[in-house]
Amino acid sequence: MKKAGLIICLLLLIGCKSKTVSRNTEDLKIKKVSGAEVNAGQQQKAYELGKRVLETCNTSKFKPFNETEVTQSVRENTTEERLTKTCQRFRQYYGSFIDLKLDGVYKTKNEVIYRYHALYTKKVANKELRIFVNDENLVSAIKSMDWDEKFDAKLAEQ
Repeated sequence: MKKAGLIICLLLLIGCKSKTVSRNTEDLKIKKVSGAEVNAGQQQKAYELGKRVLETCNTSKFKPFNETEVTQSVRENTTEERLTKTCQRFRQYYGSFIDLKLDGVYKTKNEVIYRYHALYTKKVANKELRIFVNDENLVSAIKSMDWDEKFDAKLAEQ
């Protein structure tokens, strides 16, 4: 009986192969977009939503996003509690938020990425905010990170 159970277990293990996932690398490539190719309305929307998020740190008031502005996942992840926690850290290290300065617009197969330099009162602040807009003209992601001086150089290597 033990041998039969052992053989069945071995057969099950052998039969469970891991699947290989093939990814089209074209989907992942990011290309810089010239100013003439940028949708002005979409750019304004990205700027206003990004600024609205970062101004929350100055005012402690956040106007929630609606379904015509952002995707469901962004609405769920951008809560007042999460923003408050991030804002406390940002204000301590970088001071008050001043404005966003557009550094570049990039495109993938499915999204347009607006890359902003976030300006703060303390000069040590070197942050960026990336706003991802999908094909449906909804913001699909908002990411804050340290400023990457070599971002364009990395794109050239792709």
